[in-house]
Amino acid sequence: MRQVESEEFERLLTDFEREAVHLETRDAYGTAVELPHMAKWAAGEPDDLSWLQGWCETLREHGRAGRSVRRARIVSEPLSDYQRWSHSIAHPMVDAGEDIRWVPRRLVSGVGIPGNDFYLFDDRTAVFLHYAGSGLSVGMTATEDPRAIGLCRTAFEAVWGLATPHRDYRPV
Repeated sequence: MRQVESEEFERLLTDFEREAVHLETRDAYGTAVELPHMAKWAAGEPDDLSWLQGWCETLREHGRAGRSVRRARIVSEPLSDYQRWSHSIAHPMVDAGEDIRWVPRRLVSGVGIPGNDFYLFDDRTAVFLHYAGSGLSVGMTATEDPRAIGLCRTAFEAVWGLATPHRDYRPV
């Protein structure tokens, strides 16, 4: 495993050739970008979601180029506040071309899942996302090891097969 800096990660998010898949397994995250927007949501304040537009444009570019972006979210039910907020803001990303799906944690008990959230780019590079207990990011590592790639692919597809598309998932 090697450390991944944000510049390399940004490049991986934009330069893959066919597919990027992302498995999320935590009930809460605390990214510096998201926290102020979640606080507005919790206070019942409006958010125009303009802060998502850069990602949405990247998703549209991927779609125009024939590349796919899929995200599976394993969630505890009832949903955490973070996941309820996350569900409420996902529509622009889905409309821009990201296929986001939700699966209740109780359904994945028989699925072998890596110990960390990850992105898998073109079945060549796995990037593992590391978090503190608070949900704040503490770094990323990457590997091209075929065993890790195989584990990530198998886990993602197993979770994907149990997941509900965003438009059909009803938060509990």
